[in-house]
Amino acid sequence: MTVNFDNAATTFPKPPEVRLAVEKAIVRYGSSGRGSHPIALRGSELIYSSREVISDFFGAEPENVILTANCTHALNIAIQGIAATHQNAHVIISQMEHNSVLRPVYALAKKKQIRYSIAEVKPSKAETLENFAKLIRSDTIAVICTIASNVTGQILPWKEIGTLCQEKNICFIADGAQACGLLPVNMQSDHINILCTAGHKALYGITGTGLLLSDGKYQLPPLMQGGSGSMSNLPEMPDFLPDSLEAGTLNLIGAASLKAGISFVKKKGIETIFKSETALCNALCEKLRKNPDVILYRNPESDYVPLVSFNLRNRPAEEVASALGKKGFCLRAGLHCAPLAHYFLHTVEPYQGTVRFAPSVFSGMPDTLRLAETIAGLNL
Repeated sequence: MTVNFDNAATTFPKPPEVRLAVEKAIVRYGSSGRGSHPIALRGSELIYSSREVISDFFGAEPENVILTANCTHALNIAIQGIAATHQNAHVIISQMEHNSVLRPVYALAKKKQIRYSIAEVKPSKAETLENFAKLIRSDTIAVICTIASNVTGQILPWKEIGTLCQEKNICFIADGAQACGLLPVNMQSDHINILCTAGHKALYGITGTGLLLSDGKYQLPPLMQGGSGSMSNLPEMPDFLPDSLEAGTLNLIGAASLKAGISFVKKKGIETIFKSETALCNALCEKLRKNPDVILYRNPESDYVPLVSFNLRNRPAEEVASALGKKGFCLRAGLHCAPLAHYFLHTVEPYQGTVRFAPSVFSGMPDTLRLAETIAGLNL
């Protein structure tokens, strides 16, 4: 039997409700906004109802929900968009950022369109917040940071960062890929101007789904140009959301899966899901701490989403994950597309990253304990 503990990449399996929603979308709906005939109208109704479910979940307005291909797509729209509205301005990111933040920021800096600083993340939320605050300059236009690290699971003080940005009149762009569906992220109460997230992780949508949600304060120029289903007589993109940022035919099947996935999460309850998955992480950590050959990347001063990174001393992470894979356990090893975090953790050498355990709502304690026993018994 194969057990998936790589749910921080993509949740697997999906809830039955999601599978049924996808099947229904395939056989019932046409392109949204591409006609007034019954099949197209059903598609438009589905897209709008999906936006309503999504916006309600995150404290946004339906028209400010942008459907994207993934979180990376959403972050590029946000980062390149905010940079385009200013000349050679300054942004702040954290040292735990995924390449979906680092690479567009680095590319813009290389072209001298922006300058950037990297805030050090400490175990203490107060120290981390202070590290962000002291990097703010007169020309700082945005703070772009993850809510929770995809490498260690450490939760950053995103609400406090949002408040800081509001006080300084700075755009706060939050990467919720590892948090949305597990933490109560709300754009209004958390003072998030732009929230980017994946649809295929803890929101339980299918792959090829992502979201950008805006509070409407910052008008972002389009990353892509093309058909929008509205204002088709003009040679330029519409200047209103969501049309201005949604070029081309929308992923209606993906939207259906997201609507069903978020409805599933709401029914289960974020707090219930978080507690269930955290219990599995705590059980694994308790077992692994008894093994002197295991290095756990967790600090008692920090809070974490349900995710655990570890290494076996003097063994490359990929070698450990490969051995576990042969035993029927699927865990991701490597740099997790987040080299900044691994340089911070000193795991680039000699481990080439870490091994990451990431359960889902469908994971169970027996499999988790069996994994711990298997790690203890590895003879590499």
